[in-house]
Amino acid sequence: MKILLVGEYSRLHNSLKEGLVLLGHKVTIIGTGDYFKNYPIDIKLIRKYDEGFLKKIKIGIYKITGLDITSISLKKQFFKQSDRLKGFDIVQLINENSFDVAPETEKQFISYLKNNNKTLFLLSCGTDHLSVKYAYDNNFRYSILNPLFEGKSSDKNYKPILKYLNTDYKLLHEFVFKSIDGVIASDLDYHLPLKGHRQYLGLIPNPINVDVLKFHSLPISDRIVIFHGINRSNYYKKGSDYFEVALAIIKKKYPTKVHIEIVEDLPYSQYIETYNKAHIILDQVLAYDQGYNALEAMAKGKVVFTGAEKEFEEYYNLNEPVAINALPDAQKIADQLEYLILNPENILEIGRNARAFIEKRHHYKMIAEKYLETWKNAGSLIN
Repeated sequence: MKILLVGEYSRLHNSLKEGLVLLGHKVTIIGTGDYFKNYPIDIKLIRKYDEGFLKKIKIGIYKITGLDITSISLKKQFFKQSDRLKGFDIVQLINENSFDVAPETEKQFISYLKNNNKTLFLLSCGTDHLSVKYAYDNNFRYSILNPLFEGKSSDKNYKPILKYLNTDYKLLHEFVFKSIDGVIASDLDYHLPLKGHRQYLGLIPNPINVDVLKFHSLPISDRIVIFHGINRSNYYKKGSDYFEVALAIIKKKYPTKVHIEIVEDLPYSQYIETYNKAHIILDQVLAYDQGYNALEAMAKGKVVFTGAEKEFEEYYNLNEPVAINALPDAQKIADQLEYLILNPENILEIGRNARAFIEKRHHYKMIAEKYLETWKNAGSLIN
């Protein structure tokens, strides 16, 4: 089949493409590369006016005219590639707002893709209307909105998330769901808000290319290396404040037993290489399931502090730890780190468990087969 994957946030679509190609399909990815992360893209649209002086000009023009010149630029680029964006058997959007453009522009992109290809599917991956509303209505025990509710962060800082509750994004959500042939969740944080929705096709775990990400169990002979990669724009959303307090506790208590490395806003290719020498990765707090960075680290045999809630354990019927569930409590995180520092054999055991879990549940070829089966079944019901 001929497949178009729209957007890239975390290398999800790249790994899915690799699995689909392995199965004999022709796959193209279109997107912007997701800002500084700069993921590989086949048809790359360049975001302009998002930095420095040009961004100030962009904001001024928007205030005066209501026009988003970044969206206008991306629209020109998109339709310049229009001949390359039709005739596909499957088109999958990574999000309701895959290109992060103004809702009216996004609707035009989606309309074109809908009208010029056989089927159109949506991933619930990254914040969207349903997941944000579910969190905003306090349906989770805790969520990425906790820092907002607790006064740690402002509405302004949460604008990229709260925008999905605005009328124009709610209308975009409704437009997308009228256009698609079904929606798929990429993990439990998106599965829970979608349960019972008539267009929901189910959860398909993130695909991980285990052939590229080699397992490497690091010896523990000197200091235990703890790595924390900060995405500054998502500092509170990811729970980095809890991690930093926990690390300060550990550094003070065990200065000779640990080496702590903290980096910020690295491109994907540099990020994934930087943590290779780490035993423990601090990924995120306010989640129920693992995001993509966590899964790739787990594939390498790292002990990852991330979302691994009881819902996750029950869903996958786990009897042994494959990751550490990082709760929004700095002292509890510090206690968990301390236990691993004093019992380093557990680091090796959890790392082995993590790799086995990724191979069993997230293998990119197996996940590609699940996508194909889901797309085909939904398509046959429609056609």
